[in-house]
Amino acid sequence: MRIRHWVLAGCLAAPGAHAADSTLEKVIVTATRAPTELLDFAGSIDRIDNDQIKLQGATHHSEILNSVPGANFQRNSGQESLTAIRSPVLAGPGSCGSFLFLEDSVPIRPVGFCNVNELFEINFSQAEAIEVQRGPASAIYGSSAMHGAINVLTRDPANMPRVAVGVDVGEDSFIRGDLGVAYHGDSFAAGLSGNYEKDGGWRDDSEVKQSKINGAYSQKLESSTFDVKISHVKLDQDTAGFIQGFEAYRNEDIARTNPDPDAYRNARATRLVGHWNLPLSDQTVIDLRPYARTSRMEFLQHFLPGKPLEQNGQDSGGLISTFQHTFDGGAHLLAGIDLEYASSFLQETQFTPTVTNRPFGKHYDYTVKSNVAALYGQWDQPFGDAWTATLGVRGEYVGYDYDNRMIDGVTDQNGVACTPICVYRRPADSSDNFKNLTPKLSLSWRWTEGHATYVTVVRGYRAPETTELYRLQRQQSSADLDSERLDSVEIGARGTVSILNYAIGIFAMRKENFIFRDSQFFNVSNGKTQHRGVEYELGWTPVEPLHLSFAGTWARHTYDFSALAESNEVITSGNDVDTAPQNLWNARALWKIYEGISTELEWQHVGGYYTDPANTRHYDGHDLLHLRASWSFADSWQIIGRLNNVMDRRYADRADAAFGNDRYFPGRGRAGFVEVRYEYK
Repeated sequence: MRIRHWVLAGCLAAPGAHAADSTLEKVIVTATRAPTELLDFAGSIDRIDNDQIKLQGATHHSEILNSVPGANFQRNSGQESLTAIRSPVLAGPGSCGSFLFLEDSVPIRPVGFCNVNELFEINFSQAEAIEVQRGPASAIYGSSAMHGAINVLTRDPANMPRVAVGVDVGEDSFIRGDLGVAYHGDSFAAGLSGNYEKDGGWRDDSEVKQSKINGAYSQKLESSTFDVKISHVKLDQDTAGFIQGFEAYRNEDIARTNPDPDAYRNARATRLVGHWNLPLSDQTVIDLRPYARTSRMEFLQHFLPGKPLEQNGQDSGGLISTFQHTFDGGAHLLAGIDLEYASSFLQETQFTPTVTNRPFGKHYDYTVKSNVAALYGQWDQPFGDAWTATLGVRGEYVGYDYDNRMIDGVTDQNGVACTPICVYRRPADSSDNFKNLTPKLSLSWRWTEGHATYVTVVRGYRAPETTELYRLQRQQSSADLDSERLDSVEIGARGTVSILNYAIGIFAMRKENFIFRDSQFFNVSNGKTQHRGVEYELGWTPVEPLHLSFAGTWARHTYDFSALAESNEVITSGNDVDTAPQNLWNARALWKIYEGISTELEWQHVGGYYTDPANTRHYDGHDLLHLRASWSFADSWQIIGRLNNVMDRRYADRADAAFGNDRYFPGRGRAGFVEVRYEYK
């Protein structure tokens, strides 16, 4: 593999792709933190480009991410969501730690301090591209890149229009305005883009207001380039809670209600990232990415008795470094050192009178200082005419220093015991550390021009989240947790045949040290799960004006142990993990009616799934149709119309079972949007 500065292009059979372009032209950046030919990567990655992002006009990131095979993002209220990438939809304090969310190849949160809803912190609607890597990426990225990674690539100011303005309006008082400006100099470029959105909400008391800003500066030096990018987001959301009762989402009057009108989520986040790309020769490149991040959030935990208020925040910084060298003969070395420091805090306070064993006042108040240091390397060795073997490994240290700022133990904030025993326990100050090695071995074969087959064996891991270690309950005085570990084997192929693109990946994964809360409400890490499936993509252009694409997955996600979990939920080995549809697929037809005029019809299928570990409660799944049309005229103008849920189906964005009840986040009915855009190149 030779080091090249490729022009970024779309991923194979990317949803909404306009043509079955040659697979040889496809380039990705997430796999190695640098532009890489897709056919050189032994694994599964999809790329959604700017044209499709603009056509989709997603009001929530799930609308566009669910077009990727193996992905299932369930929308909660407002901008909230739960994630599945080659996994069940995971919930709970550590669930977000199973996925890595990046912006320009830099994680948006520090290790151990994720939030299940943190994707709202990224500006999806104005991104240059979105890449979704499925399966472990820990050999390069470390903790959290276990089931998969999402990398949102912001726009390079040199590629931005000089002026871009858009206004998008829709039902329930939805309005979104976006603006972008850029300056293109001889040796530098600068750009600023941002948007403001206000959504009245289709459910009662569910208004959302959010603003997002991205700034970028790029400077060409004598033999290198230096970029600086800043991102800021602010969210002000009134949150609608679960509705309860079997299939309550089918009743529109109930679906529109909000049982928790006082619930809300306010948040802000800022990230500053530098990027220095320094070629030392035609064969050697050093890449440095220093970064600083801060975030604050408060939200009412409407899903818990007593509805306590959580306030949390983090300030963090670090350095991602990469060294690449291509040897004579084609062998390639990728190596680097990553460093991170973070200071975070969490407080939880209940303002309502005592609810049984959930006392009035403060439940938790602690800080955690964390340190991460990692060394990684990957060697690509070509041999024969078309074979490449890859060996990679990452060694990572994660350390936490925890400081409890309240009375240790299981009492109220004044040290008074509850009857029965208080739910919330505060462990004593402690230091914890986790050391992990994540190897990768792969073999790829370009058996003919434009086609490749590969096999990959890789390990992913995640360190326990700080909330799993220090936000304990009842009798557990400390949590003795191991890092979760996921071992994966994948066999796949991709290529282009004339007017046809294809990709297929067959995987088998086993997770050990799965962290869950047992029947004593102890956080333990002795669970095991199995994950097996096949993901597929097909893009076909039967005639030039018409492009068809089909992408999906069939998978089984099962428990590989038996136990009594929290609230005496029965986990039985061999049962499906709850919220794990076996079938997910997405079909699209894009028809260019006339020059500048095109329409797209999308059919989205979510299969049925169990909503509890015992597999006694079930959601039947749903099918949705979405229609989009675009008209570009006068060189600089574009009008886009969208009609979501064309058939006005009654469905659930999320189906769940908890506290003995069926509960749902209902899906929105038919909704239309119109956007007018102007771009001056």
